[in-house]
Amino acid sequence: MSVRGAPDGQRDQDAGQVRQVKVKPLTVKSDLIVEAIIASAKRHQCDLIVMASHGRQGIQWLLLGSKTRQVLTRSYIPVLVLR
Repeated sequence: MSVRGAPDGQRDQDAGQVRQVKVKPLTVKSDLIVEAIIASAKRHQCDLIVMASHGRQGIQWLLLGSKTRQVLTRSYIPVLVLR
């Protein structure tokens, strides 16, 4: 099964099928980003949250307050960070 060239959501589902992993991409709109991500993961009984990181370091990391970092520290569901 080819994953390349498929729309993003379909690509994720195809990749999961190839690896026999259940994948459900979600889009959530909210002003409270971190809370919405965690609540949505709980509501859908997710085993894992996957997020991207820009890889900022030093003072930028402290000042900018990464949403990924906030999810990492607040979620009881494991978080996989891709960089």
